[in-house]
Amino acid sequence: MSNQSNKPADGTLGGLQPNASSHSIDTSKSIVRYEDKNFIDTSKTVWNYSILYDNDIQTFAAGTHYSLYEKFGSKPLEVLGTKGFYFCVWAPNATRVSVIGSFNAWQKDQHILFPRLDKSGIWEGFIPGIQKGDLYKYHIVGYEDRVTIKGDPFANYWELRPATSSIAWQFEYEWKDTAWMETRVKHNALGAPWSVYEVHLASWMRPDKHNEESYNTYHQIADRLVPYVKEMGFTHVEFMPVTEHPFDGSWGYQCTGFFAPTSRFGEPEGLMHLIDTFHRAGIGVILDWVPSHFPYDAHGLYLFDGTHTYEYADMRKGYHPDWNSYIFNYKRGEVKSFLISSARFWFDLFHIDGIRVDAVSSMLKLDYSRKEGEWERNEFGGNGNLEAIAFIKDLNETIFRDFPDTQTIAEEATDWPGISKPTTSGGLGFGMKWMMGWMHDTLDYFKIDPLFRKDHQDKLTFSMMYFYDENFMMPLSHDEVVHGKSPMLYKMPGDEWQKFANLRCLYTYMWTHPGGRLLFMGNEFGQTSEWNYRSELDWHLLDFGLHKGLRKCVSDLNKLLKEHPALYENQFKPAGFEWISLSHRAQSILAYRRKGTEKASDLLIVLNLTPVPRFNWEVEIDGEPYTEEIFNSDSNIYGGAGDVYNAELRIEKIGDESVRHKLILNLPPLAAIILK
Repeated sequence: MSNQSNKPADGTLGGLQPNASSHSIDTSKSIVRYEDKNFIDTSKTVWNYSILYDNDIQTFAAGTHYSLYEKFGSKPLEVLGTKGFYFCVWAPNATRVSVIGSFNAWQKDQHILFPRLDKSGIWEGFIPGIQKGDLYKYHIVGYEDRVTIKGDPFANYWELRPATSSIAWQFEYEWKDTAWMETRVKHNALGAPWSVYEVHLASWMRPDKHNEESYNTYHQIADRLVPYVKEMGFTHVEFMPVTEHPFDGSWGYQCTGFFAPTSRFGEPEGLMHLIDTFHRAGIGVILDWVPSHFPYDAHGLYLFDGTHTYEYADMRKGYHPDWNSYIFNYKRGEVKSFLISSARFWFDLFHIDGIRVDAVSSMLKLDYSRKEGEWERNEFGGNGNLEAIAFIKDLNETIFRDFPDTQTIAEEATDWPGISKPTTSGGLGFGMKWMMGWMHDTLDYFKIDPLFRKDHQDKLTFSMMYFYDENFMMPLSHDEVVHGKSPMLYKMPGDEWQKFANLRCLYTYMWTHPGGRLLFMGNEFGQTSEWNYRSELDWHLLDFGLHKGLRKCVSDLNKLLKEHPALYENQFKPAGFEWISLSHRAQSILAYRRKGTEKASDLLIVLNLTPVPRFNWEVEIDGEPYTEEIFNSDSNIYGGAGDVYNAELRIEKIGDESVRHKLILNLPPLAAIILK
């Protein structure tokens, strides 16, 4: 028979070695069998049973176990012919852990887990009879007999808030995205076109736009959102956090379920279907992921076993003043294993193409949002969180090692060096970084009355002074259209016509600037109200020509991006960009060239940033002349006037060797043209 004394401290089970032939794992069915019945006392309500090996324990504590989701949490198993669920939870300061739930009337004394004797702090056991869909929590007696009742940190499914129980679950989904997965490296590479549509799944579209409790299911979202993104021509979507979270007003950034899609839209397999559908449409999927902090909700990670288990105990490091939340203890190996396992989980089981890591600045800096005296310097006297830096490097190294055809993207708003440089070169190892400086400077410029833009040209040109320091993605994200910042359209000066013209010009500049780009939902058609997570986008605006034309403009820019390698092949290399004219400051006109690997693919972009049309405007260029206008943001199909264009380009040679030419152009007001 089996009891606690029969489990040796080395983590093996009653002398049965982990690699013994009598222990077999059928991974296709998630079933573990022990053929020798002498090791388990089947008369108990919880069987003393483990699927953990010595190496699992050691690497978990060392911070190098990056697939904990295969072992921790609740796992459907069949043991000695009996079906049930195996439970495994880390509660290092607990004196007792029991599983309570719908299967035992939430009684704390019926299903008490076994603590491992290896001092790992892990509690585990097999409970016969539990079925998929049963609700459960952990009843934990911890430090100084403090009682906490917690959801499962590794749960794959949770009740819809405000309910807070975890749900025993087993994924059952057959993927159909083989073609995408085998070729996605060409879509997710740094040398591929990147045009990302950022989406908040709840408020993109609702069944009842006036009811914030009204949600489309993952399948309904797939039916509506995937064709729309495909029609618009975006290369990727980015979902604001879909990890389980209790408060809608956090937009998902206060997460409690790091291994579970939110149940607001249905079962976890629904998210698999949504991602699968995007992949079959040729569109990549990025998830917002939040390893920087977590909320203090009673069922979550905070004071998990009555002590600071997941968060720093020192609140100078462990409390986040901006978000009233708690910061992960990156120094603790078990926490590091937990977080990197969470990231890998979404790549491994949900086939995502990338993660956008939220609030990286707050992780890196000990003095982030803290005054002098509210933080403590690191051992070298600096303000860097050394443990967080090490964690981020290991995170990126792990993702790119295991999923080399994907990307990691940092939201980082400071001048911290090397965010997107390889760790081998002293960087943090992200694939890309949000270009927050470009965003602020660009919006500041376009808010200026065009009459005064001549004095502020540097706001547009400065980005190329530091562009090659990182691999940048330009974001016009959700953060720019909330909290009184106004929607994109109303950031633009002038009357209605000028607002739309300015916005079309801004987007053309954005799409032809080197780097990736991200646009928040609604920005593509000129949303006229700030984003509100409680409602849905103002889709009725597409009944009006200017809004419909703006959307057509963005769609055509996406098409141009994918059709012209000059816009993406060298987007992170100096060879991909060249200023042609910076000397027309008084006229607020800029010209630049985007260059691909083939010289014949080069494009010339000219921006006229005032409402004054310019006729017979001259610019000199080296090399072959440009012969065709392929895009004009003032076209009447976009809602522009459409009366200033270049049907035929006038070209004059300069000198006898035909290596330099003069172009004589007509420039529409508040518009951009693209020549090939």
